[in-house]
Amino acid sequence: MTSAVKNIVACLVVLAVAAVLALAVGHGGLETPLLMFMAVAFGLQVAAFVPSYAAKTEGYYDLTGSISYISVVVFALLWVGRFDVRSLLVAAMVGLWALRLGSFLFLRIRRAGSDSRFDEIKLDGWRFLMVWLLQGLWISVTLLPVFMVMLLPAEPLSWWAAAGVLIWQAGFLLEIVADEQKRQFRKDNDSGSFITRGVWAWSRHPNYCGEIVLWFGMSLIAVPLLHGWHWLALVSPLFVLVLLTKISGVNLLEAAAERRWGDNPAYRDYVRRTPVLWPRPPRY
Repeated sequence: MTSAVKNIVACLVVLAVAAVLALAVGHGGLETPLLMFMAVAFGLQVAAFVPSYAAKTEGYYDLTGSISYISVVVFALLWVGRFDVRSLLVAAMVGLWALRLGSFLFLRIRRAGSDSRFDEIKLDGWRFLMVWLLQGLWISVTLLPVFMVMLLPAEPLSWWAAAGVLIWQAGFLLEIVADEQKRQFRKDNDSGSFITRGVWAWSRHPNYCGEIVLWFGMSLIAVPLLHGWHWLALVSPLFVLVLLTKISGVNLLEAAAERRWGDNPAYRDYVRRTPVLWPRPPRY
């Protein structure tokens, strides 16, 4: 099987996974709106992929992801046409998170000029498309609890919502602090250094920890509304956890750090003292 065929198959698999999830989570009458919301998410990725591939640039990948989150949530909110407190709450949380992260990532790549992860990928059309479709899958799966809040009958807010908001806030704050500390560190130090201060002394990947925590909090807000097949919407934080720790994110960065600093005694000591993901005081 050639590389092109493999990438085409991978693209089809990504679309099939999204469709199966929409049919499963929406079982009982919500299949059509879920498929529609996901189609918007994937459509936006394809629309951005075309000019990006023509220009051989990844510069708008992360920004497109953030804009897509906001666009899909607004589309879902308007399509359902019900503006209850819970729906507006989750929409605002998604919007705030997407605006912050999207602007941060966009400015970071503008400063760096490129993202080395895309150096080879952006030259292969089908492989580059697969990356954009994976972003569509990321958006579709993580927003499942949000879609459930908007589609299922509204109920008064409960302690589930309060707990969800508090956990989301903790994850959001951790992600912001981690990103800002690393940005400042890179500004003040040469590219051959690695950060070991602030929240990075408690976790080697606190920004990813914050991302996982905030989606877990988001999912809790939907819990009182779920029943039957709708419970599958809680795959959202699990998907984020697996993707960031096993597929991209943590494992890729850990491998890159080992290649770069694996023989550095200071780095070996940092690894020994600091947990990979979940924060705790450093071991002395």
